[in-house]
Amino acid sequence: MPKPYSTLSAAFPPSPTFTNAHLPSLKNRVYIITGAASGVGLALAQMLYLAGGTVYIAARSVARCQEGVDKILKQTSGQKGGVLKMMVVDLADLRTIRGAVDKFLAEEERLDVLFNNAGVMTPPKGSKDALGHDLEIGTNCLGPHLLTSLLEPILLNTAMMPGMSAGSVRVVWVVTYLGASPLEGGMRLDGKGEPVYLNKFMENYFQSKVGCTWLTDYYAKRLGPKGVMSVSIHPGLMKTDLQRHVSALMRLAMNLFLKGTDYGAYSELYAGFSPEVTMEHNGAHLLAWGRLSALPPHATEGLKSKNEGGNGNAELFVNWCNNEVALYK
Repeated sequence: MPKPYSTLSAAFPPSPTFTNAHLPSLKNRVYIITGAASGVGLALAQMLYLAGGTVYIAARSVARCQEGVDKILKQTSGQKGGVLKMMVVDLADLRTIRGAVDKFLAEEERLDVLFNNAGVMTPPKGSKDALGHDLEIGTNCLGPHLLTSLLEPILLNTAMMPGMSAGSVRVVWVVTYLGASPLEGGMRLDGKGEPVYLNKFMENYFQSKVGCTWLTDYYAKRLGPKGVMSVSIHPGLMKTDLQRHVSALMRLAMNLFLKGTDYGAYSELYAGFSPEVTMEHNGAHLLAWGRLSALPPHATEGLKSKNEGGNGNAELFVNWCNNEVALYK
């Protein structure tokens, strides 16, 4: 049974117990990593590539995808690897996602793990995605939701292939340290289920990541009975491009305790591959650098209906997400 959520443990995790050294051969296995042109996504992509996997570097432009591929090839020069491919998809523009998925499906017959790794944090106030949604909600929730929905068929088909064990096909939702801003109810929604923009520093980002845990629960219930596992993970506190919008002084303070991106990749490896994570843990929340945990109370409150002692916000939010992406499926 997962341990109760601990703010101290989430912020200061013990050493990782599952790393790239524990990976089996990933030859003939296929992976998509969003936000893989830099940061944790890039580190993860390199690890999967060196293990023999076919790895899709998913990023918002050809230039960004190529940048990620070139970095990996340069850093692994002389080493045997798998296959690197590009997926040009802008999660801040729902109109780009269907085409990217169609191209992927034309090339591949399987998808073993989808890592919803990309995200945006604290952009300038008033930032919007291409369709006018708040940028953090659009990029962190709506884009990955549509991408996952469109990839459902190939995930389910992969889970049914001979030799595939239940739970080996996974969707990993990368979230954050949810104990930092415990907003009552998890998210603040309007009457339609749309998140209300929050002005307090990082609070809007935190509520977008609570939304990701609710989407994790949605897909766990939707795909779990057919053998596809969904989990969310706080990958740890690291130096990444996510901090590009915070002040120089804040970055300096954060760098005193932030880890390198390999550590975040270990967290995602644990979520995507560890044998400790089984179908029993479908829908679970994980912590850095790879541990089972319960969600904090403000997030679980939304997952429960009012009759169950919660507020039902998760259902409202997921229904809103479904309505917003329906036109782009």
